[in-house]
Amino acid sequence: MADGDNINDIIDHKLFTEEDIHNMCVRLGKELTKDYACKKPIVVGALKGAVYFLTDLTRQMDVAHQLDFIDVSSYGDGFESSGKIKVITDLSADVKDRDVLIVEDIVDTGLTMKYMKDMIHERGANSVKCCALLNKEARRSKDVTVDYYGSKVGDEFVVGYGLDFLNMYRNLQYIGVLKSEVIQKYVNK
Repeated sequence: MADGDNINDIIDHKLFTEEDIHNMCVRLGKELTKDYACKKPIVVGALKGAVYFLTDLTRQMDVAHQLDFIDVSSYGDGFESSGKIKVITDLSADVKDRDVLIVEDIVDTGLTMKYMKDMIHERGANSVKCCALLNKEARRSKDVTVDYYGSKVGDEFVVGYGLDFLNMYRNLQYIGVLKSEVIQKYVNK
């Protein structure tokens, strides 16, 4: 924990319970099973945040698929997008003529998702779609389609179930809204 922050003291309120998240995964899994039937897609997990969602989502997909991972960042160690994309870990699979589904924890500004979609399209993918646990349209600065999502969220800083603050709190089994004073404590440093 950063500077002794107690995990129970940093959450203002729960936004989605474990059951809510499970229900989102089941609903999305059924939809993806229908849409990707007989396509054998490459499901790409966006590291690190999407790992929890990716695992639960793909277990709900009754369709043959290949897994791959990508780590792309526009944040670095900051709280706001830098506007510059950095590929930290690239895909290992050849996406040419394949259907690709990018799985993300949250689509915020859309900058990173647009970059990933464009990059995969340029490599010759048959189709590129996005499935995000959370869709935060309030902060969208790039025109990007989130084809599938668990829920829309407002302009709140959320953590848990893969979503982080300073690369911490991903391990919460629910999604909660971070207290504003916790954020301010680090912004003012």
